[in-house]
Amino acid sequence: MRVDVRALGACNRLSEQGAKQAAGALSELTGTDLAVEVTGASVASGEDLAEAFAGRESIGVSVGLRGGLEGEAVLAFDAANVDALLSLLPGGQSMGHSAVSEVGNIALGGFLDGWANYLGTAIDMTPPRYFEADGATVLPDGALAGDGVFLFESRLDATTTDLDFSIYMLPDSGQFRDLIVGKPAAAAAPGAEAAGGVDGDGGGPAVPYESLSTFASLAKRGSANAADNIAMMTGLETTVDVSRLRFVPLADVPAEVGVEPHAGTVFELQGKPSGYLAILFEESSAATVAEAMLPMEPAEPLGDMAENALCELGNVMTSGFIDGWANVLGTTIAHSPPEFVHDIGSATISPLVAKLSQRQDYGFVIDAAIQTEGVEARCDVYALPDERELANALAQLSDS
Repeated sequence: MRVDVRALGACNRLSEQGAKQAAGALSELTGTDLAVEVTGASVASGEDLAEAFAGRESIGVSVGLRGGLEGEAVLAFDAANVDALLSLLPGGQSMGHSAVSEVGNIALGGFLDGWANYLGTAIDMTPPRYFEADGATVLPDGALAGDGVFLFESRLDATTTDLDFSIYMLPDSGQFRDLIVGKPAAAAAPGAEAAGGVDGDGGGPAVPYESLSTFASLAKRGSANAADNIAMMTGLETTVDVSRLRFVPLADVPAEVGVEPHAGTVFELQGKPSGYLAILFEESSAATVAEAMLPMEPAEPLGDMAENALCELGNVMTSGFIDGWANVLGTTIAHSPPEFVHDIGSATISPLVAKLSQRQDYGFVIDAAIQTEGVEARCDVYALPDERELANALAQLSDS
């Protein structure tokens, strides 16, 4: 069974529209403006999701979905902010759990309205269930059980207060597979054309469903190879904290990197698939790692010596990251010499997104957080492969 990438993009667009409706409902309830920061679909194993959500303490509500779309949906926010949320709700301090449940019921109802309109049928919600959860237990039941699942994730950020929300939806695989494989997405989804929706007889690049989880595993393996290369060159014990494959609007990627200063290296990938790969350290982390690689303390924290060290490190990390892709996909993938970047995070990614956006609106983004132990140093790897070339390579992998 093959996933039409444009149909998946249209579903992602529905989630984005639903998140905007939920943000509007929450803004009215709390009197605080909220904006949708990012919406995407993760393709990951249960083990990977457990790692990605480790250390979070969440409070919120979950609902079961029945009818036109089955599965579960969750509204969650940081447990440390529960008092701030209750203080914004009429009678919230006295109502406690009931107030949170009502907020979740209204917000999730708004989120699902767009899906129901698109499907042309009602989506019934079970009564909201209040929860307090550690780590990945915030996710809907079944998210951690599969070898490869789609998890839609939207993040809503308050603009004037420290109160942010996340919405997670895990559709049951049978119905969802039918939706992203067999139904022309642009026919009914508002704004789907702008998002790269399919035409009446399909036509988007098709990816074997099973191959997506295979490529997610490759992403994790490549991240582990990159971490090993950091350890080899710096002597610092290094681990991969998060590695997963997400399907996101390319326009959202710079906002995810943020406005904090970053330093690192950018590479253009040449082969099948082509694309781009960026290895970005927060500024202080970049200086720490560069110092660990140099025989003496550099005159400047991120001067010429540090730049050369980070470029050398980027070279071996990138090779370790993509060698596994080429071996499994049966292709050859080369990379350009490293381009050193030192700027706010979003500015380092925006040029890459702009180039890919000339031929696609959505993309499969591999992001990995690589943590060195004993010192405060962390880097994020953003791999942005060409959508069609990746789809073709995965299709050939499935057929072989």
